[in-house]
Amino acid sequence: MKLSPITLTGIVISMVTGVALGISGHSWWLTERSESDQARAFNEVLSQVQLNYVEEVGRDELMDQALRGMLDGLDSYSDFLDTSDFNDLQAETTGQFGGIGIELGKVDDVFTVITPLDGTPASRSGLRSGDRIVAVDEQELKTDSKLIDVVHALRGEVGSKVNVTFQRGDEAPKTATLTRAVIEVASVRGRLLEPGFGYIRISQFQTTTSEDFAKLLAELGSEHKLNGLVLDLRNNPGGVLQASVDVADALLKDGLIVYTEGRLPSSHLRYRASGRDLLKGAPVAVLINQGSASAAEIVAGALQDHGRAVVLGNTSYGKGSVQSVLPLSGQRALKLTTSYYYTPHGRSIHEMGIEPDLIVDEAGNVADQNAPIVDEALAVLKREHQNRLHARL
Repeated sequence: MKLSPITLTGIVISMVTGVALGISGHSWWLTERSESDQARAFNEVLSQVQLNYVEEVGRDELMDQALRGMLDGLDSYSDFLDTSDFNDLQAETTGQFGGIGIELGKVDDVFTVITPLDGTPASRSGLRSGDRIVAVDEQELKTDSKLIDVVHALRGEVGSKVNVTFQRGDEAPKTATLTRAVIEVASVRGRLLEPGFGYIRISQFQTTTSEDFAKLLAELGSEHKLNGLVLDLRNNPGGVLQASVDVADALLKDGLIVYTEGRLPSSHLRYRASGRDLLKGAPVAVLINQGSASAAEIVAGALQDHGRAVVLGNTSYGKGSVQSVLPLSGQRALKLTTSYYYTPHGRSIHEMGIEPDLIVDEAGNVADQNAPIVDEALAVLKREHQNRLHARL
C-alpha cells in the first residue's frame, strides 16, 4: 500500500487521506450554547485574556496558542502547524529550505542535534550529532521552550547570522556563528570504492530518494557487476516513510519490510517487498550511528532482520513513531503521532534504536567517504563475497 507522504526532516510523516479536521466544524464546542463545562471555561479564559491582559492580543493568536497547548501535553513530536509551519513542512519535503541545516530534537528536555545535514552551515561549523543547544543569539533555552519556537529562532533571512551556543558532553559551552543559507539537500550520492564494490550515502529520505537510489545503483554497476554495496545511513534523520520502504524493497527478494500499529484500524499497515532486489543477492553493509533515525532505522532494521545486510556502527537514535499530518482549515494542520512502527521480527525501535551487528566507533567526518568505518565495511563485503565464491566451488 502506498502512502502520499509529507515529511519534516528526521520525522516520518504520512498524509492520512480522507481525514480533515476543520476548526470551523468544531465551532459549536466554543460557543456559549455548549453545555460542556470545559467549553464554558475555555470561552471564559479567552474573554478574560482579551479584556484584561496587559497588552492587546488578537483572538486568532490566542486560538493558535491554545491549540499548540493542547498538543504540547501529548509527546515531543505532535504539534499544531500554523500557515507558516505548514508551508515550511511542505517545502522541506522537496529537500530545499532555509536555515542552518540541522535536525533538532528534544532529548531529556534538552534541545539536541540529531544530525547536521551534509554540506550545510551546521556541518561546516563542526556541530555534531548529540551536541546540546543551550542558547540561540544569547537567549538561553528553557526546558519548557517549544521545539517549533527554537526552529523558528534558528531560521531567518538567507545570509543573516545566528549565534548557536552548544555543549558537547562535559565540555564547557561553545558558541558558533553560522550564516543562514538555502539548504538544498541532495539525498543520494555515491561512487565506486573499487571495481565491483559501491558506496551510496542517503542523507535523508525525500520523495525522489528511492528513484535516485535505483538510478545511482544502476550507474555504479554499469561497468562492473556490483559484488557488494556499502549503504551509509549515518546521521540520516529519516523522512518520507514510503521512500524508506522503497529503498529496502530495492534490496530485498521478499518478506515484510515494516509494519505500523496504533489505536485506530487505519493505522495498522504492512509493507512487503515486491521481489526486486536490484543487487541480485550481492552482500550489503549498512552504516548507522546515533544520528540515524526514523526512516533510516526502518531500512537498517528490515535488512538486518532478513539477514540481508551486516549493520556496522553504533546504536541508532530510536525514533519509532509515525506522525500523520491532518489538514485543518486556513492552510493549517495538526502533526499528530498516530502509530508506532516495527521491524519484520516485531522489534519496536522507539527509544531503543537499532543495535549494530558490529560496533565500530566513528573516526573522521561522517561526510568523509574514506572514513575508517567505510574501510571496515568494505572488508566485510569482500569477505562475504569470497565466502560465496568458495561455496560455489
